[in-house]
Amino acid sequence: MEKIYAKITGVHGYVPDYILTNQELETMVDTTDEWITTRTGIKERRILKGADQGTSVIGIESVKGLLEKTNTDPTEIDLIICATTTPDMVFPSTANIIASGVGAVNSFSYDLQAACSGFLYALATGAKFIESGSYNKVVVVGADKMSSIIDYTDRTTCIIFGDGGGAVLLEPTTEEVGIRDSILRSDGSGAEFLHMKAGGSRRPATVQTVEAREHFVHQEGATVFKFAVTNMADVSAEIMKKNQLDAEDIAWLVPHQANLRIIDATAKRMGVGPEKVMINIEKYGNTTSGTIPLCLWDYESQLKKNDNLILAAFGGGFTWGSVYLKWAYNG
Repeated sequence: MEKIYAKITGVHGYVPDYILTNQELETMVDTTDEWITTRTGIKERRILKGADQGTSVIGIESVKGLLEKTNTDPTEIDLIICATTTPDMVFPSTANIIASGVGAVNSFSYDLQAACSGFLYALATGAKFIESGSYNKVVVVGADKMSSIIDYTDRTTCIIFGDGGGAVLLEPTTEEVGIRDSILRSDGSGAEFLHMKAGGSRRPATVQTVEAREHFVHQEGATVFKFAVTNMADVSAEIMKKNQLDAEDIAWLVPHQANLRIIDATAKRMGVGPEKVMINIEKYGNTTSGTIPLCLWDYESQLKKNDNLILAAFGGGFTWGSVYLKWAYNG
């Protein structure tokens, strides 16, 4: 029996219309465009505004565009996995809301939470459902409305994050393309350095937690940066070695868009030149689970069948990982 691979047959993204520039942030907190740009590479980020506008809005728009682009009937979708850190609500899953919003009435759906590594975790999980022969059409969404949990009086975090996301369609193939390998890791001892203090079962919301501004992202930047540079770079080099890939074999590095210096360090560790690195952090910032699908969407027209891609991410938890895939179609 021939081996079944899970191939990406389409990608689509969505970002809100509102653009929050570095210049506007200068009027909100003590920062400058030059300070933000030199330390992160970010010039602007998108913000989802309006009443009752949650992460599902980003997911629904991404999946609608994906289904239209791939000429896929939503009733044919077997499974939707939504990687997100900012679900519309504790329950039901944002994936449930997305499935209903796009008419995927025959699918089951659930959320996956691994912070900035969420899309990679979800992609590797979705691929297993395809490889097992259980399902034929799996949609993997990575989307976040980070503006909903960002303190815009905290200049260390509010400059980094934005809203947006994307989705990919996975389908089976016996060609040697698609998801070839993954390495996924986590270390819970890193929780103290990047987390949200309240709002979970340990510290439910109270008047006191709200007044103490504990429902926003808390990050100890220097520590997170050190771990991210080391682990994201190392896991990318590890998956190359495991699959006997040299730098010249790699068509594209698709890194999580957290910080330009982290991206540069990962590319250097892999021996990959800047011309092979997907970067859009300057216009979207860090959209957490949304960065990698947004990169694939932005660069889709440049991708060619059989291109070797290394996807890499690092996030709160700590979580990190890499995925090696061979692109399945000409963009």
